Amino acid sequence: MTQTSANRMSSQVSPVKGTRNPIKLLLKGRAFFALIAIVVVFSFLSPNYLTVSNLLIMSSHVAIYGILAIGMLLVILSGGIDLSVGSILALCGVVAGALMQGVELKPLGVILFPPIWAVVVLTCALGAAIGALNGILIAWFKVPAFVTTLGVMYMARGIALLMTNGLTYNNLAGRPELGNTGFDWLGFNRLFGVPISVLALAALAVLTGLMLSRSSFGRWLYAAGGNENAADLSGVPVKRVKITVYTLSGILSAIAGLVLSSQLTSAGPTAGTTYELTAIAAVVIGGAALTGGRGTVRGTMLGAFVIGFLSDGLVIIGVSSYWQTVFTGAVIVLAVLMNTIQYGARGIRQ
Repeated sequence: MTQTSANRMSSQVSPVKGTRNPIKLLLKGRAFFALIAIVVVFSFLSPNYLTVSNLLIMSSHVAIYGILAIGMLLVILSGGIDLSVGSILALCGVVAGALMQGVELKPLGVILFPPIWAVVVLTCALGAAIGALNGILIAWFKVPAFVTTLGVMYMARGIALLMTNGLTYNNLAGRPELGNTGFDWLGFNRLFGVPISVLALAALAVLTGLMLSRSSFGRWLYAAGGNENAADLSGVPVKRVKITVYTLSGILSAIAGLVLSSQLTSAGPTAGTTYELTAIAAVVIGGAALTGGRGTVRGTMLGAFVIGFLSDGLVIIGVSSYWQTVFTGAVIVLAVLMNTIQYGARGIRQ
């Protein structure tokens, strides 16, 4: 009797297991389907949208959001949030601009013009230092991530404004006689027809994906974000993981600042305003859970391209910038709603 009942139950359950749920498939692939829909719609509205040259230009714009979003993904996977990435981008861009303008040593009466590699190293070191400060305050002093990064956001933006007096550094291409040319390399040069910024984004995405999937640090990160207490009891160095992800986020913000300043050949203290929200949106659209422990680089990259291709498409068809903000906000709300459906209430509760 028991065996007959078990056989009957298994015969009823097995077809359900073998059936692919279309709703679940739609939720998992929402970023991909959204990107395809955006490309199809705007290709119909504008014949110039789906051209190789325009796709490469849009991809170079996405590179800035994408690099920021990779750092944001690492932070969100740990169960945190980083509101300071846009301000770190601005401050690092301003510092790079100041270095390109020359560093005056008044006691010696000389002006130093560091080579481009030194500018890149110093800028990334600054981003790492700010990110490490975030991580230390959050991991060691237990200051909430929202409060910590909000404060650092204002501090970094304020320092950038103080350094420039609210003005912008222009003409950052450098001069051959000073040996500091090449700053515009990231923004304008191409390799095999592909913008360097896009190749940089691809390289960073691949490296981060390998780190998350093939290294012990990646396993620690998912464990710490999924259940911090259990991970700590299992021997995962949770504090070190948190400090590391915020440091990496700072470095990636600095790289994004270099890319943006290189594309504009200028650096201003107001650059990157609201970019932290764009980075969060890319991660959420890509399917990451805001409570941590769930998310992929592939999804985040798709999310960044959804936002970038949507924004550029609206520009191409002549939609007002105010409406662009409305559409972007609607996409974010829809993405969070889908996260709620996919992961349940736990997926969005902080």
